Amino acid sequence: MWSLKKYLFLFLLTLGLASLTNCVSSPPQASNPPASGSVQTPVVAQVSTLMRFAQPIDCTVGKDCYILRYYDRDPGPGEIDFACGRLTGDGHNGTDFGISDERLMAKGVPVLASAPGTVLRMRDNVADERIRTPEDLSRIEGINCGNGMVIDHGNGWETQYCHLRRGSVAVKPGDRVETGTVLGLVGLSGETSFPHVHLTVRHNGETVDPFVGPGAGPGCQVRRNPIWNRSLEYIPGGLIRAGFSDRAPDMEAIWQGQFSETRLSKSSEALVFWVQAYGILAGDVETMRVIDPKGNEAVKNQRSLTEPRRLWLSFSGKRNNPNNPVIPGKWRGEYRLTRGDRTLINITREVEVL
Repeated sequence: MWSLKKYLFLFLLTLGLASLTNCVSSPPQASNPPASGSVQTPVVAQVSTLMRFAQPIDCTVGKDCYILRYYDRDPGPGEIDFACGRLTGDGHNGTDFGISDERLMAKGVPVLASAPGTVLRMRDNVADERIRTPEDLSRIEGINCGNGMVIDHGNGWETQYCHLRRGSVAVKPGDRVETGTVLGLVGLSGETSFPHVHLTVRHNGETVDPFVGPGAGPGCQVRRNPIWNRSLEYIPGGLIRAGFSDRAPDMEAIWQGQFSETRLSKSSEALVFWVQAYGILAGDVETMRVIDPKGNEAVKNQRSLTEPRRLWLSFSGKRNNPNNPVIPGKWRGEYRLTRGDRTLINITREVEVL
């Protein structure tokens, strides 16, 4: 009897070792993640339900669109973006992809689905207007997102798209979308002061910074696992628009798309070179030059900026007078913005004076 028991024990032990070997060599399953605190956490269990999202706008960031506000990673009353910069707002729960002005908005810039999914709800009846005053803001209370939609991507993932142009929403609840499906057009609806699309990503009801990924703690000094489907470079400051005008511009006119002319009259009261930028910090140095058709430096200004500004409008030029007229020909404007030894903006614009 003893030898039979010993034989059975050895047989079962061998079978158990064989089964254990198969378990170790097989990839871990998403449905059975390791216990919290496990030293050897399987990578598959960490990323098995991780979504990848495309940018929600048909443009090239840094070329014909820009990111003005990132997710706010400061849990308190302050504000900080994932790169420890200030391109965000207190409590901002998404990413704002902006376009240059309302003229481009009127032409139509598509808003795209960031991933496959099903439309849960939508809205398309909020007017497009820039919010300027507390009274403007009170009129949109409860519909701050403006026109947009929420899309369910499965496994607890959702995306929300805000500020689309009224009448442009191209989907309805229940519609199935794929990555890149046109959802509508960039607009100015809801709580917004510039034309853009706002994207919020949620997982299991919690908002997620797409440049960091789910599960990260607050602040900017965290381990990042971005959920974009391709790398999106962080641009700390850059150009929105630049051009010439026949008078001093203001931000309202710039957002409306005015001063996009490439020709001015020699009888204009002035010739002004202007630049609209974002992400200005104290200590940045800007240099503006205006060169006349003969190659002479008509204007040169250089200064160190003294305060941070999310949006910035700078201009320089000359008045037209009989003693020092604006002569016909091609005028050139040059603008350079530096931060330490880094050049953030270095552009040239031209205008023909007839």
